[in-house]
Amino acid sequence: MFALADCNNFFVSCERVFRPDLQGRPVIVLSSNDGCAIARSNEAKALGIRMGDPFFKIRHLVEMHNVAVFSGNMALYGDMSQRVRWVLEEFSSSIEVYSIDEAFLDLRGMQNVDFDKFAKEVSSRCLRLTAIPVSVGVAPTKTLAKIASKLCKQYPKLNGGCYMHRQQDIEKVLKKFPIEDVWGIGRRSTAKLYSCGVRSAFDFVRLPESMVRGMMGVCGVRVWKELQSVPCVEFEDGFEAKQSICVSRSFSEEIFDVGELCEQIANFASSMAEKLRRQHSVVCEISVFAYTNRFKDSAPQTHANHLIQLMVPTDDHREIVARSVAAARELFKRGFGYKKAGVVATRIMPASHVMHSLFEDVEAKEREHRLTSVVDAVNSAFGSGTLKFAVQGSGKIKSSSERQSPHYTTQWSDIPVVTVK
Repeated sequence: MFALADCNNFFVSCERVFRPDLQGRPVIVLSSNDGCAIARSNEAKALGIRMGDPFFKIRHLVEMHNVAVFSGNMALYGDMSQRVRWVLEEFSSSIEVYSIDEAFLDLRGMQNVDFDKFAKEVSSRCLRLTAIPVSVGVAPTKTLAKIASKLCKQYPKLNGGCYMHRQQDIEKVLKKFPIEDVWGIGRRSTAKLYSCGVRSAFDFVRLPESMVRGMMGVCGVRVWKELQSVPCVEFEDGFEAKQSICVSRSFSEEIFDVGELCEQIANFASSMAEKLRRQHSVVCEISVFAYTNRFKDSAPQTHANHLIQLMVPTDDHREIVARSVAAARELFKRGFGYKKAGVVATRIMPASHVMHSLFEDVEAKEREHRLTSVVDAVNSAFGSGTLKFAVQGSGKIKSSSERQSPHYTTQWSDIPVVTVK
């Protein structure tokens, strides 16, 4: 058996944890620069606000229905996600983090367990300890577990937990489940299946395997078998290091000054270096890019990229920031207004696999390592950006987040204060 724990309307739920007055009120969370809706409460969905709707197009609904609007607060959401995972670890030692708001639990080997009660207990425990509502689906395969978790959201009577295992129950659910909502079925596959008259997940499993393989290949057959309670999607236990890391932002206003652009690139590079060290990796190539606003036809346009190839793979903070800033100076063109920029780490490898030179200055490397370790420790204890390079300026990304909530759990200054009389 597998379980999927899926946080309900996660970003909105995180905001409501510290703002109980928002319960029952429509709430939306906006993307970078307050561009479009990336999370909506059920009340907001009922108003017709769709995922990805540009904010300027739904402003009239926001004002008419007193919708609470928040700028994305990824520091808060990431921390709350970790807290939910800590609770899940109490129920299973094998957890696969699928996204910031979803995680699979491997329940194989568990004997004499009432999985329906188990699913409800996991949901209840998460709500009690984190105040985040979590839908938990348990089923013989990961794909069916995702469907079971969706049922929890549709039917409140399930109390946050659904155990789907009997064949007659699975068939009943699949007959009503849209094929486009099945995990692993993309838009192209949906179009092909629609042309064959397939509308539901049950229609899909009734197709011959040869037909599925011809239209969708091995991946399609894997989904087809999973819906028939045959486990085909492997459980990826533990942490998997990323093969590329990108840190980029769209700016609230165009940047025309080289110093200001370098400051932003330095902050991106610093963040990227921290992520590398967090997964114990080093980088061989770094790409720095900066783009102008493509929606301004009257303004001069440029899409500049600069590739940095490192002779010795590194995770060193100083080298990564210095090389990235130098690249930003090279690609900058006076007279152009840069709207988006970023730093991308490619050709990533484990730090333990680096081949060191016989002539390498070992003492210098050890000093760099000690310095970086201190910077990471201080920033971890007192908040990101507590220690930074001068070239990073204020350490803030130039983006619009006028509606961002406080960093309740990640900054000492934002910890809620309660006065008891």
